[in-house]
Amino acid sequence: MAVSNSAMSDNATFISLPEPHDTVAARQPSAEADALDAYSRVVTQVAESVSPSVVRITVENHRAGRARGEGSGSGFVFTPDGFILTNSHVVHDADAIRVRTLEAGNFPARLIGEDPDTDLALLRVDAPALHAVKLGDSRKIRVGQLVVAIGNPYGFQYTVTAGVVSALGRSLRSQSGRLIDDVIQTDAALNPGNSGGPLVNATGEVIGVNTATILPAQGLCFAISVNTAQFIASKLIRDGVIRRGYIGVQAQTAPINRNIARYYNLAISTGVLVLVVEPNSPAERAGLREGDVIVGLAGRPVEGVDVLHQLLSEETVNVRIDLVVIRGTQRLELKVLPQMRSR
Repeated sequence: MAVSNSAMSDNATFISLPEPHDTVAARQPSAEADALDAYSRVVTQVAESVSPSVVRITVENHRAGRARGEGSGSGFVFTPDGFILTNSHVVHDADAIRVRTLEAGNFPARLIGEDPDTDLALLRVDAPALHAVKLGDSRKIRVGQLVVAIGNPYGFQYTVTAGVVSALGRSLRSQSGRLIDDVIQTDAALNPGNSGGPLVNATGEVIGVNTATILPAQGLCFAISVNTAQFIASKLIRDGVIRRGYIGVQAQTAPINRNIARYYNLAISTGVLVLVVEPNSPAERAGLREGDVIVGLAGRPVEGVDVLHQLLSEETVNVRIDLVVIRGTQRLELKVLPQMRSR
């Protein structure tokens, strides 16, 4: 039935129809879009702040007078006076090393020292306008947190990838044959050439040194914790070589049962879980067993593998020291005699 305009009074009631869904979505961005925008901003800010500290490393090797070829990798400046951290396998046996910075160009670099046991090496370069990264604390890393990797995969300079921390406390076998303990696992994509580059948290602090991927698996990438890297770098700066005490265990950082920690009045919540005791090692002779949790060494608390490595300095070699472990629910005090291990 037709309705004329005259039939409509001033008091007529009008019903508002809902706006099309697309119009509402366009005017009110979804929470998912906001989250993605925030994620993008974090990755962009981290890349912009850290990239000037990342270097591309090229090496030249010679054998029997003939060029063996060139290799490349990544590294990052961590002091204003030109010290650079990278992987040992990037620069091992190199006769000539050059680094390229984002802003200053190409420069020759000197190998100060390396430690194949942790796959870390220290370079130094004399170059102007160097930007040093901020180093974080790998003990504060949490599974699931955002991380960004920056490097030079396949020669593509300053490539940025992002992901999360997938797991902590992993062990990875180095080229020297020794297990690198307390390794960070991430799904931030790494490729050949990323080795030695920084793994960075959302605030732009370096929390690891990218070192390896497992092929053909996808999303299995690893980084040496920055606390380990700092300790090794300080030793290489001082001595140019790593001399360490050796007790012969393969281990990882693990939590201590709360009730046990409370019962024995332990000041730490994590210790070193022994995975393997090597035959005829100081650890075996001391009576250490697989499954033991090391919580003290030489009167000091041991809250993780990094701390154990630091305490097993060259000063402990051939010195009988106290080793405190939790075995099941028992607290045991053993005596261990570390031996010299030098690389």
